[in-house]
Amino acid sequence: MHHTPHTVSEVMTRPVIAVSPEAGFKEIVATMARWKVSAVPVLAGDGRVVGVVSEADLLPKEEFRDADPSRLEQLRRLDDLRKAGALTAEDLMSVPAITVREDAPLARAARTMTRGKLKRLPVVDGEGMLRGIVSRGDLLKVFLRSDEDLAEEIRAEVVERLFLVSRENVRVSVTDGVVTLSGRIGDTALVPVAARLVRAVEGVVDVECDLVGPGAPATTSPSAGSRL
Repeated sequence: MHHTPHTVSEVMTRPVIAVSPEAGFKEIVATMARWKVSAVPVLAGDGRVVGVVSEADLLPKEEFRDADPSRLEQLRRLDDLRKAGALTAEDLMSVPAITVREDAPLARAARTMTRGKLKRLPVVDGEGMLRGIVSRGDLLKVFLRSDEDLAEEIRAEVVERLFLVSRENVRVSVTDGVVTLSGRIGDTALVPVAARLVRAVEGVVDVECDLVGPGAPATTSPSAGSRL
C-alpha cells in the first residue's frame, strides 16, 4: 500500500525559485519566464519569506504605462498605482506573505488557497524559513491514487479499527475514487463515523454507505470495483 500523503511537505515542490527584496523589475520578470512560474517568494537575507511577487503585482506597470487615471480611479487603486511605479521586489511584493507550514495537512493548504484565490503557496518551517512551494496541482495529486490503494487503506485504517466485531462482514469497494461500504454491522450508530473517516482518506472522491444492522436484510451485494 502506498503511504497516503497527509502533510504539505509530502507533496510540495523543491527547490524553490525565489528573489531578494533588492531584485529589479526586469530580473523578476525574467526569472518567472525562465522557470515558467507565475509568482516568486521574496526572501530576507536569513532565508525568511517576507513577501510574494506575482504576475498580478507586475501588471500595473503595463496597465498604467500610458494611462491617465481619473482622480476617482487613483483613489480606488492606490496600491496598483504604487506598484506601477515600483522598481524592486521590496516595493512590488504583497505583504504579509501568505504561507503554509510544512507540517500542515493538505486540507488546510487547500482552504488557504481557495479563500485567498491563490495558485500556489510558499511552504515554511516553524521559523518562517522557505522549505518548498505547493501548488493547486500538487494538492490534487492525491486523487491520482489507484482504487486498489484506497480500498486497502480503508480496510486497514477504518474497517479493521472501527468494526472490531463485524469487520469480516464489511465489504469495501472503490470505483473512480468513490468508496462504497456494504455489509452487516453490529451497531449502525457507527455508520456516520465510518463515512467521516473514509472521507478523510486522501484521494477519496465520495463515500456511500450501504451498511445494515443485525436482522435487517442486506441491501448490497459485492459489486464491481476494487475491494478487499
